[in-house]
Amino acid sequence: MTRKEIARDFLKLAAKGHPHEAFRLHVSKKFKHHNAYFKGDADTLMLAMEESARTNPNKVFKVHHILEDDNLVAVHSHLKQSPTDLGFAVVHILKFKDDKIVELWDLGQQIRPETINENGMF
Repeated sequence: MTRKEIARDFLKLAAKGHPHEAFRLHVSKKFKHHNAYFKGDADTLMLAMEESARTNPNKVFKVHHILEDDNLVAVHSHLKQSPTDLGFAVVHILKFKDDKIVELWDLGQQIRPETINENGMF
């Protein structure tokens, strides 16, 4: 698998309610993340992803762009907690070492029902 494919698979597995598998397959033992709402270790984030999947079992995750630069992969996606939710435009930045994710940043912007920008979020 390429790093882009690993990043996509990791995020899709997590969104579909399989964070343990996502972490087992794709995350380094030295993993850390930078989400301001959780402690920076793998177990805390994995449990939060698991709880999110339980709370939102019909979550929709669609990848729009994936960019790679050296050991970094950025994924621009649309995340909806349910099919009718407008959701968020999200960017995940994943740092790799030896084809394992060692670090993760995530940024999101809520999608509004009305927008000034005619180009949309995607």
